[in-house]
Amino acid sequence: MNTAALNATSPAPTPYLSGGRSWFVLGVLLVCFGGLTVRAVYLQGLNQAFLQAKGDARYMRSLDITATRGVIVDRNNDLLAISTPVESVAATPRVASDIMTASQQKRLAKLLHMEPADLQRKLADTNREFVYLKRQLAPDQAAKVVELDIPGVFLQREFRRVYPAGEELAHVIGFTNIDDKGQEALELALEDNLRGKPGSRRVLKDRKGHIIEDIEDIRAPQHGARITLTIDAKIQHLAFRELKKAMAEHRAKTGGIVVLDAQTGDVLAMANFPTYDPNQRAVVDPSRTRNRTLTDLFEPGSTLKPFTVAVALEQGVVTPATMIDTAAGQLTIGKATINDAHPSGALSVAQVIQKSSNVGSAKVALRLPPEKMWQLFNSVGFGTPPQSGFPGEVAGRLRAHASWKPIEQATMSYGHGISVSLLQLARAYTIFATDGELRSPALIKRDYATPAKQVISPQTAQAVRKMLEMAVQTGGTAPRAQVAGYRVAGKTGTAHKLEGRGYAANRYISSFVGFAPVSNPRIVVAVMVDEPTAGQYYGGLVAAPVFSEVVGGALRLMGVAHDAPVEKIVLPPAPVIKEEV
Repeated sequence: MNTAALNATSPAPTPYLSGGRSWFVLGVLLVCFGGLTVRAVYLQGLNQAFLQAKGDARYMRSLDITATRGVIVDRNNDLLAISTPVESVAATPRVASDIMTASQQKRLAKLLHMEPADLQRKLADTNREFVYLKRQLAPDQAAKVVELDIPGVFLQREFRRVYPAGEELAHVIGFTNIDDKGQEALELALEDNLRGKPGSRRVLKDRKGHIIEDIEDIRAPQHGARITLTIDAKIQHLAFRELKKAMAEHRAKTGGIVVLDAQTGDVLAMANFPTYDPNQRAVVDPSRTRNRTLTDLFEPGSTLKPFTVAVALEQGVVTPATMIDTAAGQLTIGKATINDAHPSGALSVAQVIQKSSNVGSAKVALRLPPEKMWQLFNSVGFGTPPQSGFPGEVAGRLRAHASWKPIEQATMSYGHGISVSLLQLARAYTIFATDGELRSPALIKRDYATPAKQVISPQTAQAVRKMLEMAVQTGGTAPRAQVAGYRVAGKTGTAHKLEGRGYAANRYISSFVGFAPVSNPRIVVAVMVDEPTAGQYYGGLVAAPVFSEVVGGALRLMGVAHDAPVEKIVLPPAPVIKEEV
């Protein structure tokens, strides 16, 4: 047998490891397997929470569940403010910037009416999980965004505030910003009650940012409270309409009107002009957002005379029949002279109110201790905030009586040297509409009756009420305040406006405050028109007709029974009794 044949038939040699080498290899394998086992135990047991968190961070997200802002309704549950759902476009920059193509980015920017550079800037910070691209889109526009199906770009549900009453109640309700947070008026004052508390839910997202599964609700949203106002939307519409008409007719600068429930103090209407549309917040002029009936002060003029007479009646220094000599319509005190616009000679105290005599009012006031006048003025709320709950309401100006000079006491008797808001003035007149009780004003409907404050005696209140009814009849300063079917009472005011340290010669504030029906007063209405420039400026010609229209319409809406003939009022061709302070 040759060597080649032997090699061909012999088996291959078997590898051989010595005993030491075998154990070494086995030890190495065991150590590797042991290390893997320890690592597995560590990862799956001891460090599981950390790894789970890392995994969740990549695919699991916590999303806010928006709380609906509370609605605002009037006393009859008519909607005044409501939040409606809208869609906004948002994105996860990390996902969108990585996956979105240049073509998609261009189409998205065009759809959102944005420059591509602006869109890129919003998506530049990839560390952010959420960024708004466009807020509060129209429904058709939002649908087109969905059709693009861009990873990392999605719709976010939001709410937009809508105000059905628009400009009519803008100064009372206010408005919210794009984040549905209150910015003005009651929307701001009641923010904590209206805004609610958002909830949250945990979801699972894929790498493109799409939600593929709802995991759980972490916290349920708490929706905002429902707020019921004392406002009556129908009376508000009426008051706003008549004020707007008067502003146009007399070419006035500003104006305001307040309607109170005489029996409770509830604010039934509160309107201002100029106004704004809270549904168009992008173009709101800040100078138009102020609720002037609460935040602006003016000298009330002759509308303050009934309070001076009330003090005198309470102190027993006069009666309604007491005669006051107004002489030639002039009264000189020191270096100053008080004038009547229409000299009348001797007048009874009742006629002083009816014909609005400055001299008569001053002479009544000078019979009184200054502190007694101050006490009544302070008791009806002058010089203190009316506590209506509205933000920014002012206290007015009522100086301490210790500093009054005789001329100041005399002029204050007819509304000079004192400043009030229109709401303060309307509230003060509730003492004449009731039996001497002051009602606290309210804008938020209450489930309880607030106690009234007795300020003057029922006898004094009834006596002044009769004088105020005389003022709207023939021979008074405000026959144009009469209302067919109802007895009304009230007082005009025509005051020169302050200008520097004195009074402007040809700039006036025209006002009227009154109530009806006299037999059982239900409403108090105060009207103020600032700087009428169309020729007429007396309160009886400018403000009283607004009162008449609002009172007649409001009492009919309230179903109040007539207490006077229902025939249309025909005014006699008598000359207007002038009034000016």
